[in-house]
Amino acid sequence: MFNFQSKEIVFILIFLCFVILSGADIALDFSEGTDFAHIAQETVILSLSLIALGWLLFDLRRHAIALQKLREELSTAKKTSAQPEKYILEAKASLSHVISQQFDDWQLTDSEKEVGWLLLKGLSLKEIAALRETLEKTVRQQASSLYKKSGISGRHAFAAWFIEDAL
Repeated sequence: MFNFQSKEIVFILIFLCFVILSGADIALDFSEGTDFAHIAQETVILSLSLIALGWLLFDLRRHAIALQKLREELSTAKKTSAQPEKYILEAKASLSHVISQQFDDWQLTDSEKEVGWLLLKGLSLKEIAALRETLEKTVRQQASSLYKKSGISGRHAFAAWFIEDAL
């Protein structure tokens, strides 16, 4: 269900180790009759570790649900029930060809092309990163490279470049 990245796995393992080790230490201290103040301090550490672990898992679950919803919305958008008129389909195909040709002319990498298509579809950098299962920083770098190669200043100018004269 979850699609963890290595950073999340590391944090989960760290907090899980804190919980296990703190719990074992508290049990050992309690059996040895250690003073209450020490046990209370370790209980606070255990509680904070449990809260952090729970928060991390909850946040990852929330992100997984949002990503699944985004994928479903994209899938639904691709399967529109109302078939567009022939001239609309021809215009879409023509625009798609023009965009592909321009991407080739700009000598974009396959990753930059994919990011470019998703930017033109209106997705945010964060959404693109989630869909491509990569870091947002990577998508930002690919978008910047795309803008540099195209000589376009940013995301809005990028989209406008393809439709400005058509309007």
